[in-house]
Amino acid sequence: MTMPSSLCPYRMQVHHIIQETPDVWTLALINHDVYPYQPGQFALVSVNNSEAVRAYTLSSSPGGSRFITLTVRRLEDGLGSRWLTQQVKPGDYLWLSAAQGDFSCMRHVGDRYLFLAAGCGITPVVSMCRWLAANRPQVDVQVIYCVRSPRDIIAATAWTALGKWLRLTLFAEQGATGDIRPGRLEIDALRALAPDIAERTVMACGPAPWMAGLEADARALGAGEFLQEHFHTPLAHATSGRLKITHPRPLQTIDAPAGLTLLAALEARGIAVNAACRAGVCGCCKTRIAQGQYRTTSAMTLSAQEITEGYVLACSCYPQSDIVIA
Repeated sequence: MTMPSSLCPYRMQVHHIIQETPDVWTLALINHDVYPYQPGQFALVSVNNSEAVRAYTLSSSPGGSRFITLTVRRLEDGLGSRWLTQQVKPGDYLWLSAAQGDFSCMRHVGDRYLFLAAGCGITPVVSMCRWLAANRPQVDVQVIYCVRSPRDIIAATAWTALGKWLRLTLFAEQGATGDIRPGRLEIDALRALAPDIAERTVMACGPAPWMAGLEADARALGAGEFLQEHFHTPLAHATSGRLKITHPRPLQTIDAPAGLTLLAALEARGIAVNAACRAGVCGCCKTRIAQGQYRTTSAMTLSAQEITEGYVLACSCYPQSDIVIA
C-alpha cells in the first residue's frame, strides 16, 4: 500500500473501535513499527488515505497499551471525523504523521499538576494522567473536567481506575447527579477547589473561549505557569490553511499544513535538519527566520540577542504565516 501523504508515513491497522459518548469514538490501532510519542501529543491522520490531513489527540499513553488510540468527536461538517467515525472499521489501515505538539507532562515537568479540561479537551489529559500514574506515581495530580451532561464523559472507565490516585472533580451543565457538580467552572469554585493553584503546573485544554476566561480566572488567583492546548486549533490550521516555507540550502519553497513544527514540516519534505532531543532542550536545531510570523514553545538554549535576531529552535517553532529561513 502506497503512502498517501509524505506527512503521514506511519501505517497502522484498526484493531477495534469503542464508542465513548453519543458523538465520540476511540479507535485502537495496531502499530507494527516503533512509534515514539509523548503523553498529550497529537498526530495528523491522512483522511481516506489521501493528501488531506486532520489532527487528533493520541489518547493512549506510551508504554501503557499495546495500541495507539485516537479519540475523535464526530462533527457534522468534519471531513475527517465523519470518515473516522462512520466509515472506518476494524481491519482498515490508517496513515499517521509523527507525533506533534508541546502539550505534554514530559516537556513540562512538575511535582504538582492541575489539569483543566472541557469536552474533548480531556483526551490529552487522560493520556498524561495514565502516564504519570505509571511512571511518576509520587506526583500530586488534580483534574477538573467540564462536560455538557454526564453521558458526555469521555474515558469513564479510566477515571474510575485512576480515582484512588488522583483528585477528580466533574462539572456538568445539565443533569448533574451524585458527585458531579452542576453548572460551569467559575472563579469561586476554582478558588475553593484549587487554593494552592499558584504552586501547581496548570495545563488546560478545551474550546478557545472557555480557556480564555479560565486563564483570566486562574491568573487572578495567582497561577504562574498556565499552559494551553487549544483543542482543534491544530486541526483547523492543518485542514484549512497551508503555509509556504522558503529554505535557502538548496533554495526551494515547500508547503505544509499549519500546525506542524518547523522541524516536522521540513523533514516531511525531505529536508534534513540537525536535531537530537526534539524537545527544545539541546539546541541542535537552531534556525534563523528572516521573514514571517511564528510562535515558539521553547527557547531554552537561545540568548536574548539570538531571539531578537530571529533564531528559533525548529522543533519548538510553529509557523503562523509563510516564512523565509535565513
